Amino acid sequence: MNGGRLDPGDGERGVTRSPAAPGGTLVLDSEGLAKAVLRDRAVTGWLALAYADDLPVITSAAPWWKQSTRVFDRPALERTLSRLVVERSPRKSPRHAAALLADAGLHGHKHAIDATLGATARTDPGPVTVLTSAPEDLTTLCGTHAAVIKL
Repeated sequence: MNGGRLDPGDGERGVTRSPAAPGGTLVLDSEGLAKAVLRDRAVTGWLALAYADDLPVITSAAPWWKQSTRVFDRPALERTLSRLVVERSPRKSPRHAAALLADAGLHGHKHAIDATLGATARTDPGPVTVLTSAPEDLTTLCGTHAAVIKL
């Protein structure tokens, strides 16, 4: 943990822990979810830390939908999904996502999934770590509420 945030390193089995107290939530974007299913080494390290400390690992419904249409080994997808929480979009989430987009000066389909994920991350009390393939967008959308890590 680093200041209460997850922090995988190069120690034993690819993961180290700092002396800071555990805490926080790990949020996966579409690419993070895909890499979890494919057992990418970097994402596996993040997940190992989260699971070892019994921390929540979440994604929003939008990344789940995006990845559920990809051709994966279905049992691997189901196994990955069984270990995390897919946050359903609460009634106010689309409004929150739209407000985040407007505040960031972003719009359109390209940013809609990121905005939904940003809204999900911002509803968590924190600390929050977001694993993403679009760090610029998520940093803008999450502000200082989340540590955004590029995959």
